[in-house]
Amino acid sequence: MQLNDIVSHPGFIIAVIVVLAILASQFMGGGIKSEEAHAKVADGATLLDVRSPAEFKSGHIKGAINIPVQELEGRLGEVPKGAEVVVYCRSGARSSRAAGVLNKNGYTAHNLGPMSAW
Repeated sequence: MQLNDIVSHPGFIIAVIVVLAILASQFMGGGIKSEEAHAKVADGATLLDVRSPAEFKSGHIKGAINIPVQELEGRLGEVPKGAEVVVYCRSGARSSRAAGVLNKNGYTAHNLGPMSAW
């Protein structure tokens, strides 16, 4: 078996994707489980919904503030400093990106991922 055979094998490709997803989750937002997210919010963490205003209006987690991910860097002043931030969206992609932006700007942010994980 040659290297090309290994690299093109579907199992190898899936394994690489899984490893990259785990690493990205940890780097971008330090993925958090539902129970831990609930505890952090109960202890004063900010709950941040980074979906669009229309998505937020159609339903959100009680107590969340809404700042769409594409506006986050320009609206960081609206996210309280000094408290941790739990971030969510619809699928987890935008919240991962947002948690990365927050962490790079001195916040302690945790990516819950999709709102359904709450």
